Amino acid sequence: MKDDLDLSTRNRIMQLLKTSGQLTAKELTDQLGITGMAVRRHIANLERDNLIESTTVRLPMGRPAAVYRLTDTADDFFPKNYHAVALDLLAELESESGEEMVNHLFDLRRSTLENRYVGKMTGNNLEHKVAALSEIQNENGYMASWEKSGDDGFILTEYNCPISQVANKYNHACSCELQLFESLLNAEVSRTDCLANGDNKCVYRIHPL
Repeated sequence: MKDDLDLSTRNRIMQLLKTSGQLTAKELTDQLGITGMAVRRHIANLERDNLIESTTVRLPMGRPAAVYRLTDTADDFFPKNYHAVALDLLAELESESGEEMVNHLFDLRRSTLENRYVGKMTGNNLEHKVAALSEIQNENGYMASWEKSGDDGFILTEYNCPISQVANKYNHACSCELQLFESLLNAEVSRTDCLANGDNKCVYRIHPL
């Protein structure tokens, strides 16, 4: 129960800072109706997690005080609706220019990503390439992991797909990802599970050519 209360108070502090821009610890205490000590504890935890930051300002009366505001990192804490905007834009493009143009857009994205990441696929060791690809996908929010499979194979697993809503409607996005992996790894890659198809993860089986 205490953890739930702590989380609720933490959320309220972030909501207050989002709507107010910046607040002192006293202003937070007054609005939350809890003790100053409790507010300072939450502030310390939020600063530790790089969700808020402070600057010292001079007040009209009294000593200078710390004023707290959200960091750029905290922006991810609040709901986003990017996928809906992306789907609307793709639907407009499809209506105006046809499905082929939408697919062409995904092909261009695959080419851009290949050019961006090919430099990280150094050497001819497939294991190193798979590890590098997993790291790239993790940086992009795919919650990826990899493991060896058999004598010369590997399995790359993604537990999250940041573009799942888009991929659900436009399957060519998944095809482009598969082609991207094949090109970056210079290997045979097959997908056995797919989040866009209702599975709980994406699984890629990788073998040398």
